[in-house]
Amino acid sequence: MGDNQEKSQEEMVKEAVEEAKKAAEAQMEEAVEEAGSETEEADEAENTEETCEENIEEVSEDGEDKKAGKKLFGKKKKDKKDEKIEELTDRLTRQIAEFDNFRKRTEKEKSQMYEVGAKDIIEKILPVVDNFERGLDAVTEEEKNDPFVQGMEKVYKHLMTTLEGIEVKPIEAVGKEFDPNFHNAVMHVEDENFGENIVAEEFQKGYLYRDSVVRHSMVKVAN
Repeated sequence: MGDNQEKSQEEMVKEAVEEAKKAAEAQMEEAVEEAGSETEEADEAENTEETCEENIEEVSEDGEDKKAGKKLFGKKKKDKKDEKIEELTDRLTRQIAEFDNFRKRTEKEKSQMYEVGAKDIIEKILPVVDNFERGLDAVTEEEKNDPFVQGMEKVYKHLMTTLEGIEVKPIEAVGKEFDPNFHNAVMHVEDENFGENIVAEEFQKGYLYRDSVVRHSMVKVAN
């Protein structure tokens, strides 16, 4: 009776061990299968991504498809070659802008230097014009038919036409309102024939070169 009880206990232990082994083996098989399934899914996802990237490259000429691909998989890392091209392009753009600014600045400086030089030459010519005008004003009616006087008048007219051609013109003075930007008042007078602050007489003509004053008019201002 005792031996039968011991055998039954041993059999029960063996059965329990066998069942535990089977359960462990089953769990192991399930774990292996699950791991294999996850690996296959990962491989499929990777293959799918590669396939989509290949498709995106094939339709890269289509702007919308390319943008869609970027949205799905994110922005791809730029190639070093592309980064270098962008760097050189940016540098070239900056150099072109700097050169354009230098060119404009040089042209402006050149124009200013030309204008200063032109004004200096014109200012030296104006006394010659003044002498012509004083001499012609002193000619009497009888002397106006003299060939010499007529020759001087022609030279004077030619000189004034040349100055006008390079945009030199006299400043209007007599009868105009006094303007300190153009006129230099050297005398004041009370005269009922003129309004207030009106130029009554001009002693020396003033001249403009383009829109710049070369010489102010010397005037007498009324009232």
